Amino acid sequence: MDFFETVRKRHSVRRFQPRELEQEKLDTLLETINAAPSAGDLQAYEVIIVRELQTKEALAEASYSQEFVAEAPLVLVFCADHLLSASKYGKRGVELYSIQDATIAAAYCQLAATALGLATVWVGAFDPKAAAAAIDTPDHVTPVAIMPLGYPAEEPMPTPRRSLRDMVREEKF
Repeated sequence: MDFFETVRKRHSVRRFQPRELEQEKLDTLLETINAAPSAGDLQAYEVIIVRELQTKEALAEASYSQEFVAEAPLVLVFCADHLLSASKYGKRGVELYSIQDATIAAAYCQLAATALGLATVWVGAFDPKAAAAAIDTPDHVTPVAIMPLGYPAEEPMPTPRRSLRDMVREEKF
């Protein structure tokens, strides 16, 4: 699948087949995540792989009872490592760059998953303290995206997009 087709085919999927993900595909996803750009090439993020049902259920509860989180064969939690970014960028690294790093990695993951015939959904609605407790992260590592992952059991219809005219503005000096 070419890149632009991958972008067009990516949709949020909330129903997954019970089929396990092949290690080779997971490795490809992780390598793609590792290739994502980051501030100062620090990669100020961690990716937590969750397979255990009990932990997935805790993440679903932390996600305000979005049960599909627990139903996915695998869940990735993208976390900002504030201390790593702060080591080079101080307060700006804590408040912005580490969060951007984690979200860029998550976006790369979504596109790679689509290219591999997998499906994801970006879960941003969650209690960060409850999610952190579920995956046992230290205080300087904050979950920023929960991503259920697997083979799709649905094919959502594309959602309407804003027109470029409404979204893009060119500055005129």
